[in-house]
Amino acid sequence: MTKIQAVFERLQAQGRKALIPFITAGDPDPALTVPLLHALVRAGADIIELGVPFSDPMADGPTIQRASERALAKGVSLRQVLELVESFRVDDQQTPIVLMGYANPIESMGVEAFAGVASAAGVDGVLVVDYPPEEGIEFARILHRHDLDPIFLLAPTSSDARVSQVGALASGYIYYVSLKGVTGSAALDVAAVAARLPEIRARTGVPVGVGFGIRDAATAAAVAAIADAVVVGSRIIEEIEQSPPDQACARVLALVADIRRGMNTVMNAPGGTTWAR
Repeated sequence: MTKIQAVFERLQAQGRKALIPFITAGDPDPALTVPLLHALVRAGADIIELGVPFSDPMADGPTIQRASERALAKGVSLRQVLELVESFRVDDQQTPIVLMGYANPIESMGVEAFAGVASAAGVDGVLVVDYPPEEGIEFARILHRHDLDPIFLLAPTSSDARVSQVGALASGYIYYVSLKGVTGSAALDVAAVAARLPEIRARTGVPVGVGFGIRDAATAAAVAAIADAVVVGSRIIEEIEQSPPDQACARVLALVADIRRGMNTVMNAPGGTTWAR
């Protein structure tokens, strides 16, 4: 059982749902990334998605694009992201870290080399936005050899065949994109998500996290009532963007702790019980 799988097993036994916040490594400065990661854990994060800065983040809206631009301006590379994970692991061996990014930096390093270095650094899962399941079979095999969970995306437009393909490859969890569009766009339609999740669960055997459009405790609670995990990204990046550097950790902690409290109001919600095996 991987560290991510163990988190979901523990939370299910407690009747709780996973909180998965996202930040971009190196934003606004590499020196703040590890303190921000620890602040997220103190606020109640169960798993953390750490964005790898990329110059053409096609799935991301303006907020996360700006975060990548700030990190790239500081010279943050994939190797430096892995070094930041290694630094985080000095004081936290337990909280799973999922790298989220795009294929180019990984392929430049070499997939096998990347998987080995990532595993050694303390990464637990990898989500590559532009690796669809048709192109991810060998990638998933390589990750599994290094005890890393391959995380895949599904969207409202995903066909039943695509859902089945993802279900055959994914481990750890599946990231369901709740909206058509990029990160940070539109308003969340919880009813539409609730209608779609049973179809996904019927074809997969791993937890389903929902992201895009979750901005506060109320929307997080609504999603926690129907999904296995709540993923929050753009709202956290906005808080970082609007904070003086010396206040960023405290303000992010306060925001994420409030979201966690909202999620805790729906403990023992029935959503998600069908994936356990």
